[in-house]
Amino acid sequence: MAKTTYSCSACGASFSKWSGRCDGCGEWNSITEDKGLSKGGPASKSLGMRRGKTIPLSDLATEEAPPPRSCCGVGELDRVLGGGLVPASAILVGGDPGIGKSTLLLQAAAQFARSGVKTIYVSGEEASAQVRMRAQRLGLAQAPVKLAAETNLRDILTTLEAEKPQLAIIDSIQTMWADHVDSAPGSVSQVRAAAHELTTFAKTNGVSIIMVGHVTKDGQIAGPRVVEHMVDTVLYFEGERGHQFRILRAVKNRFGPADEIGVFEMTGGGLSEVRNPSALFLSERGAPSPGSVVFSGIEGTRPVLVEMQALVAPSPHSQPRRAVVGWDSSRLAMILAVLEARCGIPFAGLDVYLNVAGGMKISEPAADLAVAAALLSAREDTALPADTVVFGEISLSGALRPAPQTENRLKEAQKLGFTAAIAPSGGKSVAVEGLALRQASDLAGFVGDYFGAG
Repeated sequence: MAKTTYSCSACGASFSKWSGRCDGCGEWNSITEDKGLSKGGPASKSLGMRRGKTIPLSDLATEEAPPPRSCCGVGELDRVLGGGLVPASAILVGGDPGIGKSTLLLQAAAQFARSGVKTIYVSGEEASAQVRMRAQRLGLAQAPVKLAAETNLRDILTTLEAEKPQLAIIDSIQTMWADHVDSAPGSVSQVRAAAHELTTFAKTNGVSIIMVGHVTKDGQIAGPRVVEHMVDTVLYFEGERGHQFRILRAVKNRFGPADEIGVFEMTGGGLSEVRNPSALFLSERGAPSPGSVVFSGIEGTRPVLVEMQALVAPSPHSQPRRAVVGWDSSRLAMILAVLEARCGIPFAGLDVYLNVAGGMKISEPAADLAVAAALLSAREDTALPADTVVFGEISLSGALRPAPQTENRLKEAQKLGFTAAIAPSGGKSVAVEGLALRQASDLAGFVGDYFGAG
């Protein structure tokens, strides 16, 4: 006999026995008994579950080919998925409200359906007529996609079992309601139960399921973090409302590289893919100006060139301001401290503003040297040559560390017309035709060579 378990409907914490108060979040009367979906009892199985059988690893046929992926024809989406959609996979897509998640997935559903993949789009937020109106605006009215408007999880699973699609899109997981969970839709317990049932259905029936998830004000997917552990792939759809660019980023992918990105542009007819994002991010870059430096970065497997912009100005306040958009503010504080301690260049009494142009978000340490160059360029009012890219990691000692995939960074810069690159020395020697590589061993030497200080 299966053991009865209990969980908190407020925070999702699990317990072996019932109590009046949750030890995790402190809520009263929030602990309820976990019940199965199919028969309503704690010992019952979830809908669609089968008793598993063990298979010795040594008996698996080595020549057996992996399941074929389904490509929708949208190159940026296929790239982020790792080369296409894997059968029986569960995918979670998160993003801010109004960023374009539903638009992206409706376009993807239409492309998958046109390529022969039987697709069902289930909306818990809109009526079928409203989804059809959006499809007409996007020019997808003739796509062979089946639509459904439902929030009851039991009805959705029953329909999927009868229709047997290859792809099901659930928009969104926060609107799904499981009738065996005694809490409101969108609560921690409901989101966890719905994600578990949908993921289990995907694995046992060979259906690929894409779930849309809303995010909190901190940018994390709303609900328990265990949902991200359940699924195979977690994608975040990012972008600044002031920019037309949207970035689909893989933060977890069991079937492909993590941190891969796909770039889209929001237009009147929906989202269009950007095949060369570096050229687009640099398209609005004008004449050389102080504080502007081009960084050659790597996002997943793709080299991307972006412009780092810095502004340094006298502060009227006793405590100078540090404002960052698109980069880690803690890392900016570290770069400023290294410049002062190792190079003798203080930023006390100066406001510092740093921005990554185009709405990109950079997280790799190789951007350190480009940020330092932009800060020094703005402080000294000296512009670096417009045909130069910069990359490299800065250590606390002031030494420069080489960045990985140097050759890919240099080739991308050369392809876009850059003729010079500044990078740390000591790495793998790479020669790219038409591009001069200038190397520096430490930050003090770099400052002295290009800004005459330090």
